[in-house]
Amino acid sequence: MKLGDFTQQPQGFKAFIPVKFPPTENIGFTPQTDQLHARASFLLGKLDGITQLLPDLGFFIFMYVRKEAALSSEIEGTQATMSDAIRAEVEITKELPKDVDRILHYIEAMNQGLSRLESLPLSLRLVREVHKTLLEGTGDAHGKTPGEFRKTQNWIGGASPATARFVPPPVDEMHRVLDDFEKFLHAENEMPPLIKTALMHAQFETIHPFLDGNGRVGRLLVTFYLCQQGILEKPVLYLSEFFKKNREAYFDMLERYHNKGEVVPWVNFFLEGVATVAERAIETSRSINRLREEDIAKIHTLGGSRSKTGMVVLKNLYRLPIVNVRKIEEWAGLSRPSANALVQKLVEVGILEQRDRRTTYGRDFEYKKYLRLFTKE
Repeated sequence: MKLGDFTQQPQGFKAFIPVKFPPTENIGFTPQTDQLHARASFLLGKLDGITQLLPDLGFFIFMYVRKEAALSSEIEGTQATMSDAIRAEVEITKELPKDVDRILHYIEAMNQGLSRLESLPLSLRLVREVHKTLLEGTGDAHGKTPGEFRKTQNWIGGASPATARFVPPPVDEMHRVLDDFEKFLHAENEMPPLIKTALMHAQFETIHPFLDGNGRVGRLLVTFYLCQQGILEKPVLYLSEFFKKNREAYFDMLERYHNKGEVVPWVNFFLEGVATVAERAIETSRSINRLREEDIAKIHTLGGSRSKTGMVVLKNLYRLPIVNVRKIEEWAGLSRPSANALVQKLVEVGILEQRDRRTTYGRDFEYKKYLRLFTKE
């Protein structure tokens, strides 16, 4: 279907000028779309239900947010990982990749956006605020005007607009289509929210309103919109896992969306991603509950006050599964010798594992079985 035209610009290249959005033409979804939507909706509801049964859900959400931050950043070429981000939060700074700040800023932007949604509707204002948090103070920020929509032409792929794979709308047209985009976010219609979310993400990437960070902001918007619409009670579904695993298909589908007007294949791909990620998150939630029961039993074997302080540490490990002895001191209110002794017991019962066994000073430890639930492929 027609989503816009490639129009010759005075500078000698063609830019994509979107038609009014959403298009008035019937999109023409297929029976396959209906099937994918039904499955995605079912699994999303199931995920929302099972995660409510998780004790200390807020702590587990820390991990889901970190996982999304890492994978969304990796899609754009970031070398740092989720574990690097956790180590940075604990101030374990040795051998950290320089671009770990991308992940940390993504986490901050995610938390900021979710918090702002409690008092501010999903809007262009919120999008700009989140973009500022995402880029400001990072290596990406220089010359990229964090928090401001672009005032110059950008492009995707190639050394210039003339050789680019795709040239988004010029600045004057960009503001018109951003206005359409914001109205689409607030419009009440019969379009199912998951399909509306798919179109929202693809259209935002088509507009490409920032000089940098468009992909990351667009993926943040998916979570914001699902939470705002009440599709998710808590932010526990993150599609970057699916997009990263299918990175070439993800970019190809978005390109076909704006270059060829292939809306239905994109929506089908998006719905498949929702179902796939929801199904894996359901299994992760079950695994968390099983692991928790096993490890509580291990803690009880420590006996006396050590069981009590061990439970305090275990609860905090759900939020921060890579630690050093100083962090254990802080959590449990222990002296350094007592914290060292508790760590040794947690290693003995198989809850903590030293990350580098060659290190005798400045050791750090991880709750490996739990961490693997979020990092394994």
